[in-house]
Amino acid sequence: MNPRDRFHETMRYGLPDRVPLWEEGLRDDVLERWHGEGLGEGEALAERFHYDRREQIAIDLEPRIQPEGGLRDDETLSAWREGLDPYGEGRLPADWSERVDAWKHRDHVLELMIHRGLFRTMEVMGWDSFEPVLYLLADRPDFVRQIMDSYAEFAAVLAERVLSEVEIDFVYFSEPIGSNHAPIVSPATYKTFVLDSYAPIIEVLRKYGVQWIGFATYANARVLLKDVLDAGFNCLWATETESRAMDYRDIRKEFGHDLRLIGGIDLDVLLRDASAIRDEMMVKVPPLLVDGGFIPLADGRVRATVPFENYVFYRQLLEELACLS
Repeated sequence: MNPRDRFHETMRYGLPDRVPLWEEGLRDDVLERWHGEGLGEGEALAERFHYDRREQIAIDLEPRIQPEGGLRDDETLSAWREGLDPYGEGRLPADWSERVDAWKHRDHVLELMIHRGLFRTMEVMGWDSFEPVLYLLADRPDFVRQIMDSYAEFAAVLAERVLSEVEIDFVYFSEPIGSNHAPIVSPATYKTFVLDSYAPIIEVLRKYGVQWIGFATYANARVLLKDVLDAGFNCLWATETESRAMDYRDIRKEFGHDLRLIGGIDLDVLLRDASAIRDEMMVKVPPLLVDGGFIPLADGRVRATVPFENYVFYRQLLEELACLS
């Protein structure tokens, strides 16, 4: 099977030759450290560890006008909306037509990230901009709904521009919404202000036959998952998680095969030793692989604090386990 076929067969709980072997991407500082720990200069890690190729379409989701001081009144909202032109120059890659032609013959997974989530949409960049948004949610709910609805309309049109020309394998929404304890907002607030606003985007995805719609989240978003599933998502990719609350074995028991899973291996265990890595992986990965609909992966991008020998052990064990499927 090629990487694309393997991905779809896994997501539909079929019988792939093995599950996909994904990697989120290794930063330069990670590779710099590893060159001093045995990684050869110019060594192709993708070939050594048999990464399945994926490609993300680089669309521009940023508003072109970002009012100083954030979104706080009708004037700033009006200016911000003017910067949400889905047909604006640069929204799609400059060589879009050539890429579309090439993608028609691809054998790898093509992905699209189509929404930045609640707080990025509200232009939160740090504590100074985070606190005012919490007050807006409580004091001016209609204003927040206007913001979320406007951004969703923009994203839906942009999604249609893409999907009308190319078949996408996996579309996901980025949602940095959680702390280690719980989501930053309540499930009711999240459903009302965020999930309901996603409806026009989900409608476009369904119109063009997108099968796998992912919820890419962080930390502990467990209490949101039922509403997320009800909103039309069917895949969870949780990163940098609170590992007990977001244990994929428990999530699978609760939601069954309605929710596919990507990730699930505690990234922090790669800081320890081979024994700890093996314990983490052997208790979590095999039962989920046997059940299907699961792509095992560390729950976050590998950091420069991870020794190369630990990464090698993790990837080699991952390859061994991938054949369980």
